[in-house]
Amino acid sequence: MGAPSRGRGPSATLCVAVTALSAALLAPGLTQPHELTRRRPSELKIDQALLLIHNALINENLTVSWLSDYCFQCLYQYLITVPMSNTMGKPSIVAVAVDSQHPITLQLNGTLEGREPQRFVTDLKIKYELGSPSRTDTASSNVPATVWTISQPRLRSLDTFRGLALIIMVFVNYGGGKYWFFKHQSWNGLTLADLVFPWFVFIMGTSISLSLSSMLRRGCSKWEVLGKAFWRSFLLFLIGIIVINPNYCLGPLSWDNLRIPGVLQRLGFTYFVVAILELLSAKAVAENSTLETPYSALQDILLCWPQWVFILTLEVTWLCLTFLLNVPGCPKGYLGPGGIGDFGRYPNCTGGAAAYIDHMLLGEKHIYQHPSSNVLYQTTVAYDPEGILGTINSIFMAFLGLQAGKIFLFYKDQHKQIISRFFIWSIGIISAFLTKCSKDEGFIPVNKNLWSVSYVTTLSCFAFMLLLLIYYLVDVKRLWSGAPFFYPGMNSILVYTGHEIFENYFPFKWKMKDNQSHGEHLAQSLVATSIWVIISYLLYRKRMFWKI
Repeated sequence: MGAPSRGRGPSATLCVAVTALSAALLAPGLTQPHELTRRRPSELKIDQALLLIHNALINENLTVSWLSDYCFQCLYQYLITVPMSNTMGKPSIVAVAVDSQHPITLQLNGTLEGREPQRFVTDLKIKYELGSPSRTDTASSNVPATVWTISQPRLRSLDTFRGLALIIMVFVNYGGGKYWFFKHQSWNGLTLADLVFPWFVFIMGTSISLSLSSMLRRGCSKWEVLGKAFWRSFLLFLIGIIVINPNYCLGPLSWDNLRIPGVLQRLGFTYFVVAILELLSAKAVAENSTLETPYSALQDILLCWPQWVFILTLEVTWLCLTFLLNVPGCPKGYLGPGGIGDFGRYPNCTGGAAAYIDHMLLGEKHIYQHPSSNVLYQTTVAYDPEGILGTINSIFMAFLGLQAGKIFLFYKDQHKQIISRFFIWSIGIISAFLTKCSKDEGFIPVNKNLWSVSYVTTLSCFAFMLLLLIYYLVDVKRLWSGAPFFYPGMNSILVYTGHEIFENYFPFKWKMKDNQSHGEHLAQSLVATSIWVIISYLLYRKRMFWKI
């Protein structure tokens, strides 16, 4: 517990009195006081600590409010009331559970008038080894698939990249040991969990460029390729609907509360749009082709200028809808979480225009009901991170991956050319400008829930750099085979669908001895993720791959 804020006059009296008001976090080895009131929680949840508040004031109750440092421009929230002391020298003691993941600020308000509230900042003083956090008590689908073997040579780096993103996604979806940095960010900013979906979209775009070029060189007509793209997109959308609306034991799905947007649905729609975009201008161009112009160094961009015009038009559309659309009860261009954020001025404006469009076109019951903002920012409005407006930037992300594929095609086996271009694309000048290198204060903050344009530009920079490193190690120097990530990358649809369907079944999940232990949760997440790696490896050995 840090020092209280400075006070003079009446507030100084409270400070003196608070010499008896000590707020402490029980850590291992501390003796439990016998004077605890019945307010003490019988059992702490994971990542919670027990806060003891002593009030030695004789004639004054204390109201304690709290604010998380991760909650941007939020209101203080009521925590507990500490009654006055009845006897001099015997303070009233109250215990309350508080979050121990991030620093919080406590505000103390007395009942007497004329006193300034006192504030205490708690650092992360609870340090514990891998395992249980400090506690005071000891708790007595039917979609057809095609299986075949692969005949054409592949860039192992692409499957390794895809597999890495997929395995992190599986690990995160299985809980990630319940650590906060393996959970999605509440609103602005990034955690490890926020990286993987855009990377998956990115590498899908890269694969579109390579696969469509290969089919056209083999003599397939554009209509034939378009038909395959449509069928694949439809199956992705259908599988996504089934996976995110599990109702296996409760009868048929009900349209009344069927969630429509989702990960696979967005992948399917994005795939179809980008595939059409590529087909409209694609030709059966030989690999290592060169453009005989003074600007041949930019041929991978110049040859697809109509595509760039389309993508930039989409981005202008996103900007106009986001910042100019009139949303009832909300300011134009609102990008905040609503709830208690922005000092509670816009509690029902979660997501601004993005949420409004989803509510109007899909209906509130057909979108995600529990967004990542509902805990920290105490939001009550349904919001879907895979909604309609964000899909525009998903297309942009896939197109940037498509650009990486064009670099592979135009400069095949020219490793220096490929690496230098990937490095240039990984420079985040646009992201730095949009965000002002700040989490919350930029023009357009990095935000996974909104799939903001800065989120896409930032994650694409990371993707280009990561692909550069994997390509150099796996395909250029051959210092690494890509294992174990290469194997799930070869069976990505099976691994993703399977891990979603069997998430709550043994051996992917079991009853824990101590459900409040980070160690047990981490072990379960690692075991479950490893099983899918093993399954993908065995299928690879048998040359079995699920394609749609």
